[in-house]
Amino acid sequence: MKLNKIHHVAVICSDYNRSKRFYTEVLGLKIASEYYREERDSWKADCWMGDTYVVELFSFPNPPERPSYPEATGLRHLAFEVDNLAAAVSELDSKGVKHEPIRMDEYTGKQFVFFCDPDGLPIELYEK
Repeated sequence: MKLNKIHHVAVICSDYNRSKRFYTEVLGLKIASEYYREERDSWKADCWMGDTYVVELFSFPNPPERPSYPEATGLRHLAFEVDNLAAAVSELDSKGVKHEPIRMDEYTGKQFVFFCDPDGLPIELYEK
């Protein structure tokens, strides 16, 4: 099998509008398409970073909670590369997004930081 790239990551939101605001207003993703699927009572938004499809947001009636701690089985976190981590952290601060202290990757020497989306999904910003 030859894989070309990661196509997207799907996220089920407990509050679709709150998550949509977070992914667009805080992270700066753009919604390329959005659909209401009546048979599922579910919204779906395709969120892009530049010309790359990265996150698919879903709403479902009463989705069950799932542990999303970084060390839980399953998806550990969603990571985005940034040019300047200090500037990105400053922007998180200006938008009231709580985050962990900036850390250093012991293997690459690059800085990174973790914070969470509105449902507690861990998100990492990793400096280029």
